[in-house]
Amino acid sequence: MRKIRVGITHGDVNGVGYEIILKTFDNPEMLELCTPIVYGSPKTATYHRKAFECSTNFAVKNNARDAEDNVLNIVNCFGDEEIKIDFGKSTPEAGRAAQAAYVSLERALDDYAKGIIDVLVTAPINKNNIQREGFHFPGHTEYIETKVGEGNKALMILMNDSMKVALVTTHLPISKVAGVITKELIAEKIRILDRSLKRDFLIDNPRIAVLALNPHCGDDGLIGTEEKDIISPTVEALFTEGIKCFGPYAADGFFGSGNYNHFDAILAMYHDQGLAPFKALAMDNGVNYTAGLPIVRTSPDHGTAYDIAGKGVAAENSFRSAVYTAIDVFRHRRVYDEAHAHPLKKQYYEKKDDSDKLKLDQVTDDSDMGLEL
Repeated sequence: MRKIRVGITHGDVNGVGYEIILKTFDNPEMLELCTPIVYGSPKTATYHRKAFECSTNFAVKNNARDAEDNVLNIVNCFGDEEIKIDFGKSTPEAGRAAQAAYVSLERALDDYAKGIIDVLVTAPINKNNIQREGFHFPGHTEYIETKVGEGNKALMILMNDSMKVALVTTHLPISKVAGVITKELIAEKIRILDRSLKRDFLIDNPRIAVLALNPHCGDDGLIGTEEKDIISPTVEALFTEGIKCFGPYAADGFFGSGNYNHFDAILAMYHDQGLAPFKALAMDNGVNYTAGLPIVRTSPDHGTAYDIAGKGVAAENSFRSAVYTAIDVFRHRRVYDEAHAHPLKKQYYEKKDDSDKLKLDQVTDDSDMGLEL
């Protein structure tokens, strides 16, 4: 019955990661919801705290097992080692900072595998600088899938209270998107999304909108045939299986008309098709959620924000929402799994004859019962 332990990676230390973490847990009410455990460097946290005159206190731990309730815990992943901070810089000299981001992520994932933390919230990384031996991935999502996915496929969902946008393809050049869009891939993503909506968000009968790949849904093949040949048949096939998916819809009109309000989630074909309208509508409190994996992982929907790093003006709203979402999904999964742990067996009943005509073998000899007719 202990509090949910939220593992937090500090991300790129030249960005706004520590600022949004410290600002989030400066509110004591956050500490009532969970036990936060940051995998990072106490010296770096202190440096950031002084840079924008933050008053958030934290406890330094060598092991996450020793984390305390009612305080922000920082697990020292670097000993007495100094990490050079260059706010807003992405240069070869920043490679050590990127290494620090990698070490933080590795330590958190190891502790998750040991059952020490319950959920993971990741601060933004620099996807270019973090590339190294052991990490040749376009982002957190793909790397976490290989580390703790247990063979499951990940699905990126950008979400807030009013909208959930999932992606068929994520960090992929636009020139390669059409080539990887297949019936099998779309079906896989729809199934993961449907399952996540039910288990992670407790939506009983979710409705999923599927976007087209081409403008105007391809205009009946005039500017693309993917809708007719791939997307529509897949949507129809899954609908017959019982998954409430609809489409394809042209992306511009779908968002412009507010049609997204009629669905529990939207599946976009590629990154900017889904994320550009989402961030235009929900940049301040959006959350990046990784569905489909055993681990509950969230992050803010923004990047390192080098342009404002170290200035004390970064808004923590998205990061705070990421913590809320991780806690909610963890609880929802527990409720869902408990409810479905011992399903009732199907019961078969004999169909009764409701007609007025009695069968001969059902007629009772009233004389044997001592009754008078």
